[in-house]
Amino acid sequence: MSISAKEIRNIAVIGHSGEGKTTLCEAMLFNAGVVDRMGSVEAGTTVMDFDEVEKARKMSVYTAIAHLDWKGFKINLIDLPGFYDFEGERHEGLAACGAAILVIGANGVLPISAESVIDFCLKTGRPMIVCINGMDKATADYEGTVEALTKKYTGRIAPIQIPIMKDGKMTGYINAIQEKAYEFSTKGRQEIPVPPELAKQLDDMENRLVETAAENDDVLLDKYFEQGGLTREDAIYGIRKGIATGNVIPVMAGSALNNRGVINLLDEIVTYMPTADERKNAIATDILADEMINVNCEEDAPFAAQVFKTANDAYTGKLNYIKVFRGKLHTGDTVLNADTGKEERIGQIFTLCGKKTELVSELTAGDIGAVNKLTSTDTNNTLCAVGTKLKFDPIRFPRPCLPRAVKASDKGEEDKVWSGLNKMKEEDYTFSAVKNTETGELILSGQGETHLDLIVSKLKSRYGITAILSKPRTPYRETIKGTAIAEGKHKKQSGGHGQYGHCKVRFEPCEGEFEFCDEVVGGAVPRQYIPAVEKGLKECMAKGVLAGYPVTGVKATLFDGSYHDVDSSEMAFKAAAALAYKEGMKNANPVLLEPIVRLKVAAPNDYQGAVMGDISKRMGRIADSLTEGEFTTVIAEVPLSETYDYATDLRGMTKGMGKFSTELLRYEEVPYALAEKIIAEANKA
Repeated sequence: MSISAKEIRNIAVIGHSGEGKTTLCEAMLFNAGVVDRMGSVEAGTTVMDFDEVEKARKMSVYTAIAHLDWKGFKINLIDLPGFYDFEGERHEGLAACGAAILVIGANGVLPISAESVIDFCLKTGRPMIVCINGMDKATADYEGTVEALTKKYTGRIAPIQIPIMKDGKMTGYINAIQEKAYEFSTKGRQEIPVPPELAKQLDDMENRLVETAAENDDVLLDKYFEQGGLTREDAIYGIRKGIATGNVIPVMAGSALNNRGVINLLDEIVTYMPTADERKNAIATDILADEMINVNCEEDAPFAAQVFKTANDAYTGKLNYIKVFRGKLHTGDTVLNADTGKEERIGQIFTLCGKKTELVSELTAGDIGAVNKLTSTDTNNTLCAVGTKLKFDPIRFPRPCLPRAVKASDKGEEDKVWSGLNKMKEEDYTFSAVKNTETGELILSGQGETHLDLIVSKLKSRYGITAILSKPRTPYRETIKGTAIAEGKHKKQSGGHGQYGHCKVRFEPCEGEFEFCDEVVGGAVPRQYIPAVEKGLKECMAKGVLAGYPVTGVKATLFDGSYHDVDSSEMAFKAAAALAYKEGMKNANPVLLEPIVRLKVAAPNDYQGAVMGDISKRMGRIADSLTEGEFTTVIAEVPLSETYDYATDLRGMTKGMGKFSTELLRYEEVPYALAEKIIAEANKA
């Protein structure tokens, strides 16, 4: 059945892990008749947490989508993971939504993770509703939670219902706009008279909501002053306008687990949340016209959509999740991938309900769905009508920040690990796998320990590869601080043609990686053998004399030697150079060098002291500290070896609010005591 953008609402359900997002989605799907009974996260029976990994961990790992019909409107629910490690999945889901529901616990406080969500929605212009969940608990503190929200976001928070409490639990609610009260029962919600003890609170809330509505529209403001109030329709219009501009954040309450307040939430989504055609700021680049344009949600315009997620389904194969911004997509259409310049034919189109896919013949502007078996299309690509060429701004994914060395548990399967990780990167843009040429290790970097554990689990379940993670080896280097002269003589006679090479080399520090100088006079070393000496020294530089690390900052000067008319050869002089290298490097005061990185940390001001103190413990040096608004950026220089677990430690220090980046600056000498330990461990290995 064809549906228009005016009948679609795309709602992201977001919040910290454990707050009840997936359970809330399950309750909404149940009330809309999509499922005939509510599933459980604990039992692994919910629509949204359908992957085996999610069932085992009892937490959302992937962005999941389901749709329902409510009072003639289609609501696409986008359930987003709440755990920090899966921030990339949240970015994907938020790119497709037009509004959000923030789920927080009724704990009397505003979690920092909730602040980040609200700030993001305000920054990107996404309307939102705050749903205070867990009102079935005896410790539920609705008023305290609203107060914490109001204190942080003064002038924006607008509670639109009053919970009816009994023995510390929510037994019903009053809808302040409708001026109606409801009580929960085994037969669903039942309308009841407004409790007398809450009448004054209802009057106060109604007055505040009317004032809020008037403040968001000049016409309503004039009417408010002239008439001393507003009609219900005017109040709804004003509040809805305030929500659309981000000036108003409505607050509701309920219990997802007990399916209380969920019907009211669905009603308010339909009443207050913007329809798909009301979404603004869908900016794209018209490549043919070479200009930025705002893509309006028009059904009759040329097709344009963005791939916001890619998944590999066991039955349908590779699935590209798309948000249609303009026009319509039909089965059999040929579209252009504006990023690759290649045309793709649309074979099948699906709508989604968790792991279930339903074939449809078209997707219209404003809707969300999936297409399969596209050969050259991935996440972030723009699909558009042939003859046009639009590109939407790419989704910004967090950079990988926790590195681990990864290898196959069975020898000979390293290539399989590499191949498996490359295939998985089609789905997950928040991890990287690169070969460290200095240490020889394959470095897998992700968002956190849970993220990396998940990747290893998927390698096992999908490709049958058992991988092992460990801390990466630090790419130390070696150099010299002194000057030494060494002699290398390679002489071998084993019957017949012999081998003879003899060189004298002076080793000293230099600025670059390696410098070779020829000071031979009188033909002591024939010209044809001098390149062999240089080549032999260069090859030796790959392995230092202290711990076998690559050598840098050495100048080698060949100044004397001898040769044999018959037995000398390039090979013999290379061997002689190796002998000189070993002796000279040992006598030139060799030292170990470690990589120093520029560490840039951004965290809320309250954590500035903790961040600086932790950097000092890591033998870091603070270079600068800049405060802008509520965040402080600390810039420091830190040994690379002290940053391998920094993602996890910073997250703990800042309750997930800290972000950091590193950049290699230079190599510095390792302190003597630490160098001895590193050398001993390297030689033992």
